[in-house]
Amino acid sequence: MAKVELKNLKNEKVKDLSISDSIWKIEVNDDALKKMIRLQLAATRQGTAKTKTRSEVSGGGRKPWKQKGTGRARQGSIRATQWRGGGIAGGVQPRDYTFKINKKERVLALKSALADKLAAKSLVVFDSLELPSLKTKELKNMIETNKLEGKVLFVTASDNENLYMASRNLGYTYVLYIEDINVYDIVNADTLVLDEGALNKLEEVLKNA
Repeated sequence: MAKVELKNLKNEKVKDLSISDSIWKIEVNDDALKKMIRLQLAATRQGTAKTKTRSEVSGGGRKPWKQKGTGRARQGSIRATQWRGGGIAGGVQPRDYTFKINKKERVLALKSALADKLAAKSLVVFDSLELPSLKTKELKNMIETNKLEGKVLFVTASDNENLYMASRNLGYTYVLYIEDINVYDIVNADTLVLDEGALNKLEEVLKNA
């Protein structure tokens, strides 16, 4: 089995943890990752864009001029598509951008995202993420002490109020509970940080998936 170092918030090694090869050592499936990311982004789209068709534009009930004898092209309504202020032909209409993928693909995408973070040495596991206070300075000091780089995603197993409150003023940190972990946020982060409880829950769920 693969091993990962378990540390405390002072950047001191506590012990080595054994982690499942079937989760963390799989070959990254780029297709599953892309599909899952596309699904998550599609779900955030409102799909409310709309243009009015000829029948929905107000006015234009009267024929602008008679059919023959004017020397001009025949016209039936000033709300036809060729007129300024007229309807739009083939314009966008409200739609639902979401789509479905099966459970196996979802699990494969999540495992691939985790395996990629381990392979890139961008996974850090702490025995606990409980900060002594909710001050942002506490979190900044912890990040500097442990040399956590770039955008940092913290995943906790419990309701960690101090961590959540301390992270709100930092534009490069994000906190998730283990139940909310997802492919997009993992891939979007430069460093994935788990506490031991979150790691155990994650492995328990994915081993049975």
